[in-house]
Amino acid sequence: MERKKIAFFCWESLYSERVGGLANAATYLAQELAKRNEVHYFTRGDCDFSFNGVHYHGVRPEGGNIVEYCRNMSHAMVNRFREYDGTPFDILHFHDWHVTEALHLLQDRNTIFTYHSTEYGRNGNQHGSWWEYHEICGKEWYAGLIARQVTTVSNVLREEVMNLYQVPDWKIRVFPNGVIPEQFDVDLDQGSLKAEMGIHPYAPTILFIGRMAYQKGPDLLLDALPMVKEEYWGLQVIMAGDGGMRPWLEQVAYDRGLPVRFPGYITDAEYVRLLNAADLVVIPSRNEPFGIVLPEAWSAGRPVVACDVGGLHENIESYRDGIKVPVSADRLAEGICQALEDTNRLSKFGRTGRSKVYRQFRWEGIAQKLDRMYGTVCS
Repeated sequence: MERKKIAFFCWESLYSERVGGLANAATYLAQELAKRNEVHYFTRGDCDFSFNGVHYHGVRPEGGNIVEYCRNMSHAMVNRFREYDGTPFDILHFHDWHVTEALHLLQDRNTIFTYHSTEYGRNGNQHGSWWEYHEICGKEWYAGLIARQVTTVSNVLREEVMNLYQVPDWKIRVFPNGVIPEQFDVDLDQGSLKAEMGIHPYAPTILFIGRMAYQKGPDLLLDALPMVKEEYWGLQVIMAGDGGMRPWLEQVAYDRGLPVRFPGYITDAEYVRLLNAADLVVIPSRNEPFGIVLPEAWSAGRPVVACDVGGLHENIESYRDGIKVPVSADRLAEGICQALEDTNRLSKFGRTGRSKVYRQFRWEGIAQKLDRMYGTVCS
């Protein structure tokens, strides 16, 4: 493939400002593309640097609210972009609504816009009266309208974008998120990891990792635990991550006497250790455009019980590499109990999932397909 000059616009990255899974997705994709192309990454930060072949250019915006902040950020990104556009960029790739204003200013170029999620998916109509909700939805609609090409991270999200924003089907292609499985497939002794945390080696241990937000369903998991606790002696649950619901969840777990630990925000190294200590990863999301925790858990050989939504619905083959259940605390409890009752089947789920990661979710293959699409946009 012909070498291209590519610009990424994303409000977060792994090496500057990091908020959530978008940082992992955009950063690792940029790094893989940089093996064959010249890639510049415009994001928030205090300095410019190059790492793993990608050139990072930072901006430091201000704003009284998230919409104003992102508008100022987009203008600052475009100013930085023009510094490096002497030899024109071939492809401009914009990630999520935060950079829609930059897309607007550069819409005459070869532009790609990726929906990693939608505001409706993140918040539903809970926040329907908030002006921010409507502003963000408007920006998502406008980005889909003006971009030359649109991509989403799952077929379910593709359908959501088509229905919400009337983006025509011919304009949208699907490129899933990926992982670097070697980061999670490490030689750690599960019993020793449990012992370090004061957990009996044979105690069934469940891991939840994610934002403590309604979309991610941590309350569904708490509501499911009393039934699971009755069935399994010594049950231990680790709910890692932070967010607005965390204080309430901690109080509920305490009031109900549930065996739940809340370590809060964890580092990548701690995440790998927790994955390898867990017997089961539970993903109780009410909405999940892709669900990066799924291939990460599989990369560690861990089985998964998940709500049957979004990318989780697409990628899990129930009772082959995990268990999918309806969005319900009772059904989640049933799925967890089914999974824990057969340790041999649990191990098989994890092994099958790990094989699927190496076939479908490595960044190398995803980036190659995206690079070929770039070529069609340039032509």
